Amino acid sequence: MEFPCERISSSEEDTKQIALEFLSFIKAGDVVILNGELGTGKTFFIKKIAESLGVQNANSPTFAIVNEYDSQPKIYHFDFYRINKVNELHDIGLEDYLTDSDAITFIEWGELFPEILPSKRYEIKIEEIENEKRKFRFFKYS
Repeated sequence: MEFPCERISSSEEDTKQIALEFLSFIKAGDVVILNGELGTGKTFFIKKIAESLGVQNANSPTFAIVNEYDSQPKIYHFDFYRINKVNELHDIGLEDYLTDSDAITFIEWGELFPEILPSKRYEIKIEEIENEKRKFRFFKYS
C-alpha cells in the first residue's frame, strides 16, 4: 500500500481484508483519522483491526467518547461525533492519548475538529458508492 491510495470494498469480507492490509503499515504511536458519512463503515473497519489484535469486544465509543483496548499494541478508539466543543477533548486529556507511543489511536469524525489533529497522521475517507460498495481513500501526512 502506497499513500495516497484507494481501495474498493464490495462486502464486509473485502473491508476486513482492506483493514488488515492497512494494519500491516501502521504501528504503535500512529494516529489514524476516519471520516465518512453515518453508516459507511468507520467503526466496522476499526473493529476488524482490533479483532486481529485479539480484542473481541470492540464497539463504537459514540457515548463514551473513547474506548481503550488492552491489545498489543494498545488501541484508543475515539468518536468525535457527539462532541460539541474542542474543550471537551482537552478535558479528557486528548493530547496524552495522541502522544502515547505504545498505542495506535483511531479517531472517527476527526474532520469535526481538524485544529487538534496531529500533523503526522493517517487519514481514511470512506464513501458509499453504487450498490452498497465502499470506496476507501488512504492518505499519509508527515
